[in-house]
Amino acid sequence: MTSLLSHESLMSLEEYAKARPEFRAKVMEHKKSRRVAIGPDATLYFEDSLTLQYQIQEMLRIERVFEAEGIQDELDVYNPMLPTGSNWKATFMLEYPDPQERAEMLGKLLGIDKLVWVRIESFDKVHPITNEDLDRETEDKTSSVHFMRFELSDAMVAAAKSGAKISMGVDHAVYSHETIEIDEAVRASLVEDLA
Repeated sequence: MTSLLSHESLMSLEEYAKARPEFRAKVMEHKKSRRVAIGPDATLYFEDSLTLQYQIQEMLRIERVFEAEGIQDELDVYNPMLPTGSNWKATFMLEYPDPQERAEMLGKLLGIDKLVWVRIESFDKVHPITNEDLDRETEDKTSSVHFMRFELSDAMVAAAKSGAKISMGVDHAVYSHETIEIDEAVRASLVEDLA
């Protein structure tokens, strides 16, 4: 379970400038155990305090924010993306490098965000609550990025912590793929998010 990020969780711009190369390398290594590919063109990136601290530090650096109010604004944007002990929170990305193919596929994948799922062995699939911040789909295309919250029951949490297999997938008519069992390092990392 993760506590909210605060001003004290963050480095000043000067501290971050010095620490950035090492901190960035640490985060990139950590993110490897927070990523699940579902088929060739979709990936779930699971968020936690380290991944979100990095995103906040980068935003503050890029925007040169050092005043308390601006820092608090960034904390208010990112803190809702922290898992709370009974859920996993993830950024779902549709990754088509070719712009023409991406535009075509985003037009065909309407509603895909509701059809992503995670499953703890012996339980039903859990579909996400998506895009709580804003709607990311129009009448004729979906977004390549969706924010997701997978709410788990107490029994699912207990099973995951006891070693039950975790699988993930997408059941869209145009894009249907399943990761039958996630990598053990990813599994261990995700279980740490649970109370």
